[in-house]
Amino acid sequence: MSQAESLNKMDFIKTIDDNRDLQIKTLQELVAIKSVAGDPVTTADGEVLPFGRGVQDAFAYTMKKAEEFGFITKNVNNYGGHADFGDGDEIVGIMGHLDVVPEGDGWSFDPYGGEADEEYVYGRGTTDDKGPTLAVLFAMKALKDAGYVPAKKIRLILGLDEEVNSAGMKYYLEHETPPTFGFTPDADFPVLNGEKGIMSFTLAKKLSRSPSQGLLLSSFSSGTAINVVPNKARAVVRSEDPEVYDSIKDRAAGFRAETGHKLYVKGVGKSLELLAEGISAHGSTPEKGLNAISIMMEFLGRLSFANEDVNDFIDFYNKYIGFCLDGSAIGCDFEDSQSGELTWNTGLAAYDKQAISVTINVRYPVTDCAENVYESIAGTAAKYDVGIIKQGDSRPIYMDPDSPMIKTFLDVYRDNTGDMESQPKVIGGGTYARCAENIFAFGPEFPGDPDLMHQADERWTIERYMTATKIYADALYRMTQENFNIIGENENNE
Repeated sequence: MSQAESLNKMDFIKTIDDNRDLQIKTLQELVAIKSVAGDPVTTADGEVLPFGRGVQDAFAYTMKKAEEFGFITKNVNNYGGHADFGDGDEIVGIMGHLDVVPEGDGWSFDPYGGEADEEYVYGRGTTDDKGPTLAVLFAMKALKDAGYVPAKKIRLILGLDEEVNSAGMKYYLEHETPPTFGFTPDADFPVLNGEKGIMSFTLAKKLSRSPSQGLLLSSFSSGTAINVVPNKARAVVRSEDPEVYDSIKDRAAGFRAETGHKLYVKGVGKSLELLAEGISAHGSTPEKGLNAISIMMEFLGRLSFANEDVNDFIDFYNKYIGFCLDGSAIGCDFEDSQSGELTWNTGLAAYDKQAISVTINVRYPVTDCAENVYESIAGTAAKYDVGIIKQGDSRPIYMDPDSPMIKTFLDVYRDNTGDMESQPKVIGGGTYARCAENIFAFGPEFPGDPDLMHQADERWTIERYMTATKIYADALYRMTQENFNIIGENENNE
């Protein structure tokens, strides 16, 4: 029996338990680094930080930890890097990311405070994706500390701009050997066997010059990222007639009573400020939120602006988008048996007196394509002189749930949780599984747990954090046995 096959599972489970306090402290320190990807920065020494200082600091911190744990690290020109454990021609790659989405509003604690108590670690990135990435690093440490010698190379790959466009991971894979197979700890347990296509586009209407009299829209804005359901929307309107303001205030009160939506009005100088409040959620699951843009648009549709182009765009939005989340209102309600319905999220709204626009994030079924979506909405948009500005398309991925690779992940999850009911699934989210062959999303969110990714008050229970680490250690142990392969049965998948 080889050394790789002789390790008792309880050996590395014990090392995970022994490292519990260190693991919690490490996550606290990493969360305290605000790593929202931004514009490139050049240091005084001429070093280029492609995604800004905060992301670079989180990257440097994690690489230093990996080195302290005894792993061999490599920085690929600050676009990403990796930590290696073991040798071998095959690379079991785990693709995590250290950037986070903007914190937004509505927090009851400091999103970058790195706080922890007996139950939770608190802050942006605890579940997406700093916590899971550290869970993998500590899983590797546990195997190493227990004396395990893997028959394949384990490589933790650190991405730095997954929440933006994954340009860093693309650069990394152009300069480094891609993994043979592996996973990304950036979605759900038990395992994902597919991800819907993701496309983004802007619907915009050019505006004619506004009259100088009548009710005018001075500003309108909402959203922090296209892949987040916005929970705030703000508009400012102006009129020379004070009776118009009284009417708007009365209409707002009636609107609140009729719809139950939160929409408030207050005077700001000679203008009125309108504020709509919704509920934030991940853009892949818009049904879990309430879109503040749609609330604001519904109310604005009850007003009459002097600029008819503004009225037309509001009418277009309310008739063909509104609160509809499956695209059916505008005619792109596609669906398949493998992945379910298309989802539609209006993530951003903007107005600059020359144009009014909304930016859309669509997740379409694995058997469909972006071209069909564009064809389905083009006619309706054209009737309102609304232009479609294409921004990007990430095509879907899919693997048969009965494939050996997916079944292995499912077995590991079941053996470590006792959950025999949960099944592989396809989601609307996008992960690094799209960046390389034979990569699947595996955790960290457990079935039935609240989804706090991209939301205010993001936090992760310490119990789940530690359980995920044990699951990842077991998966790495099984996948780095000499006889493991992804196209057939594996003797040691017990």
